[in-house]
Amino acid sequence: MPIIAVIDYDMGNLHSACKGLQEAGAQTIVSDRPEDLVSADAVVLPGVGAFDPAMRHLRSRHLIPVIQDILASGKPFLGICLGLQILFEGSEEGTEAGLGIIPGTVKRFQSEPGITIPHMGWNQLEYQQPDLPLWRHSPAQPWVYFVHSYYVDPVDPTVKAATVTHGTQTITAAIAHDNLMAVQFHPEKSSTFGLQILANFVEQVQATLVTPAL
Repeated sequence: MPIIAVIDYDMGNLHSACKGLQEAGAQTIVSDRPEDLVSADAVVLPGVGAFDPAMRHLRSRHLIPVIQDILASGKPFLGICLGLQILFEGSEEGTEAGLGIIPGTVKRFQSEPGITIPHMGWNQLEYQQPDLPLWRHSPAQPWVYFVHSYYVDPVDPTVKAATVTHGTQTITAAIAHDNLMAVQFHPEKSSTFGLQILANFVEQVQATLVTPAL
């Protein structure tokens, strides 16, 4: 049973994400202790709310270098919602520097007739990395649940794993690069497909723990 650490930094209810991971066969540890994150088999960074408070909470817990080191180590890592945005260099929402793992910024949706901001509710993904293991056993254009006014804009378009269109604006809905995966939508609120994503992540983590027989 893989052990997955869910980072607790006072930015949202972590229960739903933990439940989905547990149903997929993982043991979860909700913690802000660096030693718990480092010793886990994988790490999940969830979050709802604003960019600047999130970065201040991480800094006050001395977690910024810990997260950066974990990502550099190759350990499986999943960001969710705000946990995607703070992986970037900064945001139009505030003035704090982000984690700087992915070059690029977080931008606000542009107002246009007929759309609401925040982008809230169900919308369909368009895969940019259709063979990504995170999308296994999924439909071609799955419906997922969003709640956000800001979106990530990576410098390197090849890190985009999925996009979504709101009004006339097509934006990044998920990224993936090496051991890092992150989504703007909420898997834990996205019905069967969302739970499948969490199960796929647990499966990937489990695969990293398998030692070939001698």
